[in-house]
Amino acid sequence: MPRETIGNPLSWSAQNLAGIGRGVGAAVDGISSHDTARPVVNRIGMADIRASLRNGADDFLALRSDVITAMALYPVIGFVLAVWAFHAGQVHLLFPLIAGFPLVGPVAAIGLYEMSRRRERGEDTDWWAALSTLRGRILGPVLMLGLLLMAIFVLWLFVAHAIWAATLGPVPHDGISAFLRDTFTTGAGWTMIVVGMGTGFVFAAVVLCVSLVSFPMLIDRPVGVPVALATSCAVARRNPGTTALWGLIVALALFLGTIPLFVGLIVVLPILGHATWHLYRRAVT
Repeated sequence: MPRETIGNPLSWSAQNLAGIGRGVGAAVDGISSHDTARPVVNRIGMADIRASLRNGADDFLALRSDVITAMALYPVIGFVLAVWAFHAGQVHLLFPLIAGFPLVGPVAAIGLYEMSRRRERGEDTDWWAALSTLRGRILGPVLMLGLLLMAIFVLWLFVAHAIWAATLGPVPHDGISAFLRDTFTTGAGWTMIVVGMGTGFVFAAVVLCVSLVSFPMLIDRPVGVPVALATSCAVARRNPGTTALWGLIVALALFLGTIPLFVGLIVVLPILGHATWHLYRRAVT
């Protein structure tokens, strides 16, 4: 029989550090492209959106127990942020938080893309199996793109605060009723609405273009962040009408999902996440 030995703490630590080093190296290496095949961007239309939403709903119904459990944290975070804004005297940030929180939705849906990919291939589709693949080569680019969306979300909040300060501010309002009264009954309030909506549209358009197919693509292919971003923008550029319609559908669905204290997002976000995977499969070959 082979003799078993117990490693000393120093060798055990060295082995673990080496493993961590290899993982970090793989994550960093994944940021650049290793796929020499140039992605082909296809034309997509309303039929593709309908099919993607239908397939997304099918994925949700097939995987709902795992998906609902995993997605429950997302509306909780949104609700906590809204409560913070209300009690911190930052009621003017309530709408920017609700409208801007979906900007980081593609990050929360990363596991959903992998689950749809696995179901498409007939592989194990439980949540832990999906998350287990988000490491090594995939982890680096996904984290980088996620940080980009988070930075855009934070920048949006700063810009929204600046718009409020330049119109209705900078003195905080005494409660949400006073804020709503000043918003809809004063010229400064309507200026804030118009400027804020226009600025928010720009932020939403940027996020839509950079995240349209980039996250699913990073999970599906070793393309790296630059190629994924360029391909996502190319899909939007080649299909402007379809992209705008998809963005409108996503915005309306997410808004409706936030109305009952963000609870509706437990259903809306998974369907949209799965549908995004199927839209990617139709848009890029």
